[in-house]
Amino acid sequence: MLEATAIAKSYPNAGGELWAVREASLRLAAGGRLAIMGPSGSGKSTLLAMLGGLEEPSAGSVRLDGEDPFGGSADARAAFRNRHVGFVFQEHRLLAGCTALDNVLVPALATGRLPAGMEARGRELLARVGLADRGGHLPGELSGGERQRVAVARAMLLAPRLLLADEPTGQLDSRTAAGITDLLVEMAVESGGMLVVVTHAESIARRVGPVRELIDGSLAEEQP
Repeated sequence: MLEATAIAKSYPNAGGELWAVREASLRLAAGGRLAIMGPSGSGKSTLLAMLGGLEEPSAGSVRLDGEDPFGGSADARAAFRNRHVGFVFQEHRLLAGCTALDNVLVPALATGRLPAGMEARGRELLARVGLADRGGHLPGELSGGERQRVAVARAMLLAPRLLLADEPTGQLDSRTAAGITDLLVEMAVESGGMLVVVTHAESIARRVGPVRELIDGSLAEEQP
């Protein structure tokens, strides 16, 4: 269960405080999917960062299966995110000097050594996203859609409880964008994890599942 209760985020500015998100609440059960829509600057990325433990709320609380992702030391919070949350960003954020396979394995290397069987899982995930023969290629040798597929495989490496995607198709053509979105949904369903996608595109949001809209930092009720 992902549960966010009245979370809000403010940043200091010359006029006092700028509120990026105002008292957003949501609940998502295991296997649940949610798309959050909103125009640029509406607070979507900030909301997603709070759900994933990257940005601590100025108010309210986040719980993932009852655990507080902001509890403990900075190292403990980083370990929590790495183990339980998978991120896919608009910019794939692959390491340019590493192969596709090595990029997929990055989350497992966070502890300093590669656990047994993890390389095989990485290859399996590359095959699952249609890149079985591209594991030895560098990001610069892949298309935009292929790079984003590597990013999806990387996010799924440790079978996270929560998969978060921040405008994951914003730089792709409509056909490739639809394929990436369907892949996110399929892999989340197969793993039994929760999926939250933020996007400004209704066509993408509808492929994910239930839709809620973020307007001026406030999260509206689910659209019919």
